[in-house]
Amino acid sequence: MAENYLLQVTAGPSYDRSRHQVVPVNSPKTTSIESDFISADLNVRIQSYRGLPLSSPSTSSYFSLPLHAKNNDRYSISFSFSLKSTINGNDLVFGNDFDHPIRDRLPPGFNTAFRIVKWFIDPGLEGDVYADKPYLYGPLLSSINILHIGDKDKNCLTYENIDQKAGLVFVEGGCEDGMAQRKSKGIPCLEASRKKHFLNQENRSRWNWEAGREYGCDFFNPYLDFNGFLLRLPGFTLPIMKYWDGQSRRNSKSETQDTGKKTVVSNYDDLD
Repeated sequence: MAENYLLQVTAGPSYDRSRHQVVPVNSPKTTSIESDFISADLNVRIQSYRGLPLSSPSTSSYFSLPLHAKNNDRYSISFSFSLKSTINGNDLVFGNDFDHPIRDRLPPGFNTAFRIVKWFIDPGLEGDVYADKPYLYGPLLSSINILHIGDKDKNCLTYENIDQKAGLVFVEGGCEDGMAQRKSKGIPCLEASRKKHFLNQENRSRWNWEAGREYGCDFFNPYLDFNGFLLRLPGFTLPIMKYWDGQSRRNSKSETQDTGKKTVVSNYDDLD
């Protein structure tokens, strides 16, 4: 069934599709997003990609980098951003949501799959999939695999971390000023330790995403198989297409909890 569909990825500053751009999946070219709230650049990579634009490469050299080759990663969203107003660490979240109910489409075993995701992938993930507008969000600070802290008011992070073949590639850490900020806030240097640190609400409350400072993030995993429309978890495989209701899947890259303001939204549409 999955072979009858093509995937299209779009991105924009809100859920308004008229403001979205088609993302060139697996291209090193970044997609730029600008709003009153944020300036951002992003790359989306999908292994064995079969979708639009039809000229899209089926893979990216990103997946050949040692970290991702070792993990057998199949999916990545890398993005740099600079906010135009400061946001507390508790208030910027990353995740998925829908504008329509999906409770009648949830497959048998979904609760088991969600427990595996919480335990194995993102312990900070919370939400309500049975709501009229279901959602799953986690704090951006603990959900993303890579956090790279850049300078303030320099606007050079994208250019300094661009790979000519892969696009945006970040490593955990930061520039000199960013590393000094991590040290002053007691943020661990290693990815796993940083994610664990920010699972604590008090630790997040002591952190601010500063207006004007650049941040680089990468979210990746080997579990989402967009080619077969499968969620492959340890000991558990969920066939997404079997329960798809024909509507787009929406990934809200980030949203402020206090105001509900969207920063970057990407949509995944299955087109027949």
